[in-house]
Amino acid sequence: MLQMCKNWVHLLLRYHVTPCEQSHPWGPMCIIFFKFDPRPVSKNAYRLILAANRDEFYHRPSKLAGFWGNNSEILSGLDMEEGKEGGTWLGISTRGKLAALTNYLQPRLDPDARGRGELVAHFLTTDMDSLTYLKKVSAEGHLYNGFNLIAADLSTEKGDVVCYYGNRGDPEPVVLAPGTYGLSNALLETPWRKLCFGKQLFLAVVEQSQALPKDDLIAQLLDVLNNDEAQLPDPAIEDQGREYVQPILSKYAAVCVRCPDYGTRTNTVILVDADGHVTFTERSMLDKDPSRWETTTHEFRLQS
Repeated sequence: MLQMCKNWVHLLLRYHVTPCEQSHPWGPMCIIFFKFDPRPVSKNAYRLILAANRDEFYHRPSKLAGFWGNNSEILSGLDMEEGKEGGTWLGISTRGKLAALTNYLQPRLDPDARGRGELVAHFLTTDMDSLTYLKKVSAEGHLYNGFNLIAADLSTEKGDVVCYYGNRGDPEPVVLAPGTYGLSNALLETPWRKLCFGKQLFLAVVEQSQALPKDDLIAQLLDVLNNDEAQLPDPAIEDQGREYVQPILSKYAAVCVRCPDYGTRTNTVILVDADGHVTFTERSMLDKDPSRWETTTHEFRLQS
């Protein structure tokens, strides 16, 4: 199976296609699990628990998570691929704006489509609320290859609002009810086996979140994100990705994807407690080496 992964990557390189949207038949993959409760009954409960993986070519240049923007108020990693510099897949601001992106698995991409990473960066820097922003994005959704976008306004005073839009689904964005959600490379809550499996693992940890010390909670969520058990067979993935997903199906059908030159290279855990204290933990691959990782944590209080 390792040889199948190698053959798939070598095939891409043979045709000299650049990383991400043009080299990968469907662009970089990700998976996100999150639970939110704007008004938790217990003072010890978290308003938001989010755990996400970024899957990408190891050689695609990017910056580790850090603060940027006006007054350094935005925290995210940044894409540094030529022509797409400044885009991102996941970020949060001190003003309480949060956004996360996954690509929609599709057999062929339009190489002239706009870069999807700008969708997250633009929301984090705009003054628009999440629903208004996603309505604007939905009017321009045809300009992009397939994507899913979570946008949220986290406000200790007004209450948290989390919205979703996917440009391969309903034409209008939706405001999500408090609860637990999973998002991979189909529409929100599409029951791919790896998503259902990962969500079960995530829920098992979340149910203990009030009793666990914060460091232990983060460590267990990182364990969920690094589970590489393939969940097969999965006809839904095969049907959506068709022949393009077949060479890596046994690896791609896991929460954590691990192939030579491509796979999960960033784990992110975001916790927001009842008082608006944010803990942002990122575990990132170093020097394109799956055996070397660095974990950093940023903490701040929401200003809203």
